[in-house]
Amino acid sequence: MTSESYIFLAGASRGVGREIANCLTAQQHQVKALLRNESAAAELQAMGVKTVLGDALHINDVEAAMITNEPIHTVISTIGGLPTDAEKPDYLANKNLIDAAIKARVQKFVLVTSIGTGNSIGALSPQALAALQSVLVEKDKAEQYLIASGLTYTIIRPGGLKTEPATGNGILTEDTRIVGSIHRADVAQLVCLCLNSDAYGGLRQRSNHKILSAVDKNMLFGQIEFTPFSLD
Repeated sequence: MTSESYIFLAGASRGVGREIANCLTAQQHQVKALLRNESAAAELQAMGVKTVLGDALHINDVEAAMITNEPIHTVISTIGGLPTDAEKPDYLANKNLIDAAIKARVQKFVLVTSIGTGNSIGALSPQALAALQSVLVEKDKAEQYLIASGLTYTIIRPGGLKTEPATGNGILTEDTRIVGSIHRADVAQLVCLCLNSDAYGGLRQRSNHKILSAVDKNMLFGQIEFTPFSLD
């Protein structure tokens, strides 16, 4: 990507999105983050992130933030809701981001969802599925919309998320049976590795049009033999 282009990040105020902002700015990428409120703006700006206020549930806000004279190379979305949310953003907000990305002619869209989405539903226990099913349905709709959009995409489905320092043991796999835990900082590192950027040691195009589960190799649930996905 050129030095003038931005990575557009939705979900940067907390969790995996915040860790991705840390990763990208450490690699000296230009990052623009869409924030629903100003509570996280000062901290992100101190990191070098350009912040724009807007709600991803409102298409006009998304288009105003994304379709400008500042070209967007890649969009990364970690937006997701809770089972208790009356209006879940998992599909609607991501649909708006995808539609705006098409208009902005971005080169890649990275969507972070969850193990248990789509064809990985069998990896979850009945108890986990019962608790998360309403959200997983919306995440699946977002994945399918992105796949059908014509955009170059990577979909990453993390396992159970923990807020602790990165272990460096995060791995990706196309095996939909895998389930386990992973630290948010490790998910962020894996997302950054999937970007098509020379800054990460060459063009990571192997991740294009892939759906990948993300777990810590030392925090797997069960002893399933599987093949890690290589970006090299």
